[in-house]
Amino acid sequence: MKRLYRPSTGPTRWLPLLVLLSGTALAHAAETRFSVADMNRLADVSEPALSRDGTSVVYTVSSANLARDQPQSDLWRVRYDGSERARLTHTPDSDESLPQWSADGKFIAFLSDRKREADAGDDAATTQVWLMPADGGEARPVTNLPSGVRDFVWSPDGKQLAVIAFDPEFPPGASKPKNPPPIVTDRFQFKDDDSGWLGSRHQHLYLVDVASGKAVQLTTGKHDEQLPAWSPDGKLIAYVTKRGADPDRTLDYDIYVVAPHAGAKERQLTTFPGSDLDPYWGTRPAWSPDSRRIAYLQSGEDKWIYYAPWQLAVIDVASGKATLPAPIDRCVTKVHWSPDGKSILALIEQPEVTHLARIDLPSGELTELTHGDRFDVDLDVSANGRIVLLGGDDTHPYDLAALDHGRLRPLDDQNAWLRGMRLAPSETLHFKGPDGTALDALLVRPLDYVPGKRYPTIVRVHGGPVYQFSHEFMPDWQVYAARGFAVLAVNPRGSSGRGFDFARAIYADWGNKDTQDVLAGVDHVVAMGIADPARLAIGGWSYGAILTDEIIARDTRFKAAISGAGTGNMYGMYGDDEYAREYELELGTPWANRAAWDRASYPFLHADRITTPTLFQCGERDFNVPCIGAEQMYQALRSLDVPTQLVVYPGQHHEPTLPSYVRDRMQRNLDWYTRFLEPVEPAR
Repeated sequence: MKRLYRPSTGPTRWLPLLVLLSGTALAHAAETRFSVADMNRLADVSEPALSRDGTSVVYTVSSANLARDQPQSDLWRVRYDGSERARLTHTPDSDESLPQWSADGKFIAFLSDRKREADAGDDAATTQVWLMPADGGEARPVTNLPSGVRDFVWSPDGKQLAVIAFDPEFPPGASKPKNPPPIVTDRFQFKDDDSGWLGSRHQHLYLVDVASGKAVQLTTGKHDEQLPAWSPDGKLIAYVTKRGADPDRTLDYDIYVVAPHAGAKERQLTTFPGSDLDPYWGTRPAWSPDSRRIAYLQSGEDKWIYYAPWQLAVIDVASGKATLPAPIDRCVTKVHWSPDGKSILALIEQPEVTHLARIDLPSGELTELTHGDRFDVDLDVSANGRIVLLGGDDTHPYDLAALDHGRLRPLDDQNAWLRGMRLAPSETLHFKGPDGTALDALLVRPLDYVPGKRYPTIVRVHGGPVYQFSHEFMPDWQVYAARGFAVLAVNPRGSSGRGFDFARAIYADWGNKDTQDVLAGVDHVVAMGIADPARLAIGGWSYGAILTDEIIARDTRFKAAISGAGTGNMYGMYGDDEYAREYELELGTPWANRAAWDRASYPFLHADRITTPTLFQCGERDFNVPCIGAEQMYQALRSLDVPTQLVVYPGQHHEPTLPSYVRDRMQRNLDWYTRFLEPVEPAR
């Protein structure tokens, strides 16, 4: 469900040259094609953090530890001028993340699940805040909270941390039982894919002394605090929380502030009856340099859940007066103030791209600072105005760059090995749906594409549903293109990047208009002479799988489908996944609004109309879209003797993370599509 520039050298024609290539040359050509095995060679860069003086950047790099068959993250540092790139941590048996500089630039604090001396004998260590010299060296643990640390920020003077941590699982001094105790809950939302089963424990705000590690709890109650942000003058800590009689039933997040000392009384700042800074967007409350204002993200009323674009909002801390300085009907994320407090830097989503922009506060004027077919995903700004940006494009995974005099200057390239690969760029297609709606899609032509020849085509369907395919590096698309498939990725109604009306066109009506739009995209690439109408396949993950199920229940043109972490029976999801609140806001309850739930369950209730061989996949511990969704659709097709298969990845949540499972899923997908598409003769 919700909750993911090298110029082209043109088509290469191999057939006339085959007789001239030696076996060695052919082997080399094969090696330059992106393969299934290459999936686990990719490094993922995230969490860039500039030192206050802007001289250095620290960031997280995650990669596959094949020896342990686990993903692993470490910290790296590079100077702003691009020199002295260095790996700061190398811990094969643990992870480091969320690096943050002390104000004086001498230390870096970070989260890690490495074992401390106090953890000796325990099966697993909890995640705590650690501290290391900025130039590298031995790290020491700072926090010692029983349930670990979820998030943290420094105080401006570097003496304290504001920390988010769960309530202890067991009373102080109690020994851990031999077997897990029963799971007991009376909460409306009792599951979360990240945290697991939710009971009476909540995550709260703590104040931690850096020197001693002493922790003082600042908030309590049957609610959760998230996204702490310390004011530059050190007088207040802002955070996000939901309150009321039953916070689980709403999306009404608000920003609160509290003074950093024991017994301080918190104060509610925002009062909009909807989400003021949903933590899903990973954007902290952003304090102005003078500590008088906070910039944040505001959505629509609860009814519109994730369909309404996230707008930039600014609130005066003293008066509580909030304004929207630049309402643009687009999603805004990752807000940062300019050092002079006159403008805000943020990422703004447009069709197929996300760019860094500057918003002038007095006028609301918006100026894009990055351009072209790229996808910017994160940024940081130093006190002296230096900017680092994390982003990529069709043929470049996310990498780090400095925005220097209006140009992007590379600071790191963790995937430099891709320079030796032949990669397939995507092109943007424009066409109209059956009712005249203007639509876009991305098309990836197969390597060695020959004009006039038709190719087996895989239609990819995105998750969300309020999300979009953008010009970013998609490893699976590269695998398919290297094996001779074309890839079509349509952004149907319901997608983001095009405003509120376009997104909410599918509200409480999944699988209707968005199915029409996807099929219109298929018709378009067939009419272009690229897609072979006799060799079409489809597939997606999360809502992409839900829509895949909807499409194959309505149209029989696809010769193969893959439905991962999806469902065709929404009745089966209610109470089994984490979205009861969202379902009730959009669909009503199953017993009171049967028509809406029947409509959303069309694939399962009409499974007898499905003839497409379909591979179903899921993660065993997925609380986002649990395996019951894949299991029921698999069982229905098995009952109907439609070729099908069910693959369950043990211990995995919504997205498989073990390197062996990442590779297995990609290979199975490739084999499934190959099995049903390649034997068919291409259309003439």
